[in-house]
Amino acid sequence: MGVNLIFKIAAVGILVTILSQILKHSGREEHAFLLSLAALILVLTWIIPYIYELFVTVQGLFDL
Repeated sequence: MGVNLIFKIAAVGILVTILSQILKHSGREEHAFLLSLAALILVLTWIIPYIYELFVTVQGLFDL
């Protein structure tokens, strides 16, 4: 995992925070929720390969 991934996650977080606040102040709470959910799914798709690699490494370490 590189620093590039951390910066991408931080950029998504900042962007979602700003857009969510704009949507909430304009009375569109449902859209703000959907935006947050979409951002969460996007970040999880970036992180899942690293989590899988971690589990494989732990499994290989303990020979399970």
